[in-house]
Amino acid sequence: MTLSPLPRLIIEPLVRNALLEDLGLAGDITSAAVIPADHRSVVVMAAREPGVIAGLDAAELAFQLVDPAIVMKRHVQDGAAVAPGDIIATIEGPSRGLLTAERTALNFLGHLSGIASVTAKIAAAIAGTKASVACTRKTTPGLRALEKYAVRAGGGMNHRFALYDAVLIKDNHIAVAGGVRDAIHRARQGVGHLVKIEVEVDTLAQLREVMDEGVDAVLLDNMTPEQLREAVGIVAGRAITEASGRINPQTAAAIAATGIDLISVGWLTHSAPVLDIGLDFQSQS
Repeated sequence: MTLSPLPRLIIEPLVRNALLEDLGLAGDITSAAVIPADHRSVVVMAAREPGVIAGLDAAELAFQLVDPAIVMKRHVQDGAAVAPGDIIATIEGPSRGLLTAERTALNFLGHLSGIASVTAKIAAAIAGTKASVACTRKTTPGLRALEKYAVRAGGGMNHRFALYDAVLIKDNHIAVAGGVRDAIHRARQGVGHLVKIEVEVDTLAQLREVMDEGVDAVLLDNMTPEQLREAVGIVAGRAITEASGRINPQTAAAIAATGIDLISVGWLTHSAPVLDIGLDFQSQS
């Protein structure tokens, strides 16, 4: 799958807000006091541990918004695997601007690369099966577009982006609606013909009831591999099958081997550790 960059229109407000949060009402008072205005430097961003890179556009924009005179040369692209010591980018420009933007740039790059890296681990664990790994809506408020992009950079897929782009009927919807059949019927009457309908089930009996109604996808929640294998047989290709619940790189292979279509993992975005990336000064003038 080709990794398409996010439009600047999406990224810029997020980076701008992060910089404003850091600069406050007075700017970078440390750099302004300590560094001469005409001082220039060359710095490199390098990986300190193995992983997959994502977020270079956000990092570069952080430097450019602080000082348009800063130039960043990329040595890898988003989606690239890196080893400790690999140079990710070389950045040159006024030293004050480099120091002011450093933390914001590294925050975005480290966080998004961390998401891409754990996604790649799951993708590697299920390689050779028909299953794909997907993220969920369990994202950092305000950063969903970037975090879902990072999942794609790591070789994963995106589930729905928000409440508006697909119907996902969960247990609480079913409880309030008075039953799964009523919930499905109301959903079908309430949305357009291009909107997909998915229903969450946690028992095989529920799955059989849902399949009698005809839906586009079923979310099989917290089922064992044995139950998932039986569920795939019940669905028999009539809907997309999605497994969810406590999935990690150690359990993903057995789940994917059941014939499931999709594995959704919330912690890809809400708990991925930051990839350790450093910024070091190479030369100054």
